[in-house]
Amino acid sequence: MHKTSEWLLSFTSDGQPRSSSQAQVLTKKFQPCFKIAITGGKGGVGKTSIALKTALEMARSGFRTLLIDCDSNLSNTAIKLGLPLDNKFEKLLSSEISFEECVIQRGNLHLLPACNGSNEIFDSKLNFDQIITDIISSHEHEYDYILLDCPAGISRETLTLNAYCDYRFVVVTPDKSSITDSYSLIKVLSQKFAIKNNHLLVNMSQNDKQLQKVVTTLTETVKNFLGVRTHFLGSIPKLDVSGEEFDTFFLSETKSAWHKNFVKLLYEFTEKSGGLLAAHESGRNQMALEHDVH
Repeated sequence: MHKTSEWLLSFTSDGQPRSSSQAQVLTKKFQPCFKIAITGGKGGVGKTSIALKTALEMARSGFRTLLIDCDSNLSNTAIKLGLPLDNKFEKLLSSEISFEECVIQRGNLHLLPACNGSNEIFDSKLNFDQIITDIISSHEHEYDYILLDCPAGISRETLTLNAYCDYRFVVVTPDKSSITDSYSLIKVLSQKFAIKNNHLLVNMSQNDKQLQKVVTTLTETVKNFLGVRTHFLGSIPKLDVSGEEFDTFFLSETKSAWHKNFVKLLYEFTEKSGGLLAAHESGRNQMALEHDVH
C-alpha cells in the first residue's frame, strides 16, 4: 500500500487528479475533520475566490467539504457561484429552518452562505463567531474539511474564528497595505490567542522578484518581532482576464498551467502538514489492522 493522505490520494505530484474512488479510500470513522480559515488583514485580496476554489477542488476529489461564509451580512460566496440570494441564514438563526435546509449542496461541496443587507441581522446582538463554532461542532463529523471564508480585518469575531481553526491561510497581495494589515492580523492572533503558526498565500503575484520581496518582508518581520512561524504556502499569479470572466475562469476546472499551479499548491500543503498526514496514516493502519483480525 503506497503512502497516502487525502490530497496525496487525490493528486499526483505534478498536480494531476486521481480517481475519486482513490480519494475515498479512507473512511470517515478514522478521518477527523480539518478546519481551515481563509483569512487576511485587508479586503479585496481574493479570499472568497480562493476559499471557493479550494472547496471546489477538495469536493471534486471526493472529499466531503463544507464552506461557511462568515461575513454574516455581506455574503459573496453564493454570488460568485451564480446562485440566487435568499434569507435562509436569517431563518436558521431564528431556528425557523434547520442547518440541512439552509445549506446549498453540490455533490461533495456544501455551502452555508450568509445574508446580504438583512436589517434583522444588522439589528441583532448575536455573537456570530459563537454561532459558527456551534454549527461546526454539531456537524464536523459529517465532513472531511470545513473551510471558513473569514471577513477581513481584526474584529473580535474574525479573530475568534481564525483561532478556532486548525490552519489559517493568510491571503496577501503585493500591496503595502495588504502586507501591513496581514502583519497586524498575525500579531493580534499571536498576542491574544497564542497562535504561533500560519500559512502565507500570495495572490496576484506578477513576477518572482516581487513575490520574493513580499514573502521575505512578511515572514522575517513576523519571525523577528513576534516569534511566529509563517509557512509559505505558495503564490497565485495575477490573472489577465476581464472582470466578467474572472469568476468563471478562476473557479473552473481546466487544463491550464494556472489551474495546475493551484492544485499543486494544495497538494504540497497536505504533503508538508504532518498533522494531516499523521492522522490519515493512523486511520489507514487501524483499518489494515481490523482487516487482518477479521
